[in-house]
Amino acid sequence: MITIIDYGLGNIQAFLNIYKKLHIPVQVAKSENDLEGASKLILPGVGHFDYAMQKFNDSGMREKVESLVLKDNAPVLGVCVGMQIMANSSEEGVESGLGWIGGTVKSLESIVKIDNNLPLPHMGWNSVTPNHKDLFNDIDSDDLEFYFLHSYYFDCTSQENCIANTDYSSNFCCAVNNKNIFGVQFHPEKSHHSGVSLLQNFAELGVC
Repeated sequence: MITIIDYGLGNIQAFLNIYKKLHIPVQVAKSENDLEGASKLILPGVGHFDYAMQKFNDSGMREKVESLVLKDNAPVLGVCVGMQIMANSSEEGVESGLGWIGGTVKSLESIVKIDNNLPLPHMGWNSVTPNHKDLFNDIDSDDLEFYFLHSYYFDCTSQENCIANTDYSSNFCCAVNNKNIFGVQFHPEKSHHSGVSLLQNFAELGVC
């Protein structure tokens, strides 16, 4: 059962709508008890890194989620800030991240060239270049465009954990993976058919 973690951040209903249209069983977890029967997890998120960590810690679900992910190897997909909090830390705040994938969340200001007159946050559609199948399996190269809205990016400690890049003045990592743990900076729930295909691919991943 795909379980969307509702800790007060992210467009939960959009994920529900997509999976219901795909006829894929899905549920929402707002408490530890709601996580019973979860075989795959989606960790959404929007906003500030520290606020997201505080909300997740206060939700009462962190211990159970970490047990499912780190002990039971349940596949998990972090989206936007839900991906960022998988890192060790962020330049955006002082809270420690989950540390599921080694790396630091850094400001796009450090890589976006000022003379290109590109605005921050990075908002809108961008093409994505994957180097790993799984999430991107059978998505036509012409459809590899996704919707972004962010000012920070995930700088992996090991580039082996970066499974896709996008270009916004400079190239940066926009999707990460470590075994059963996946994360995307863009919003598949807002990315029309390309996002639907990615979420379907996640649903079809074999349990590790």
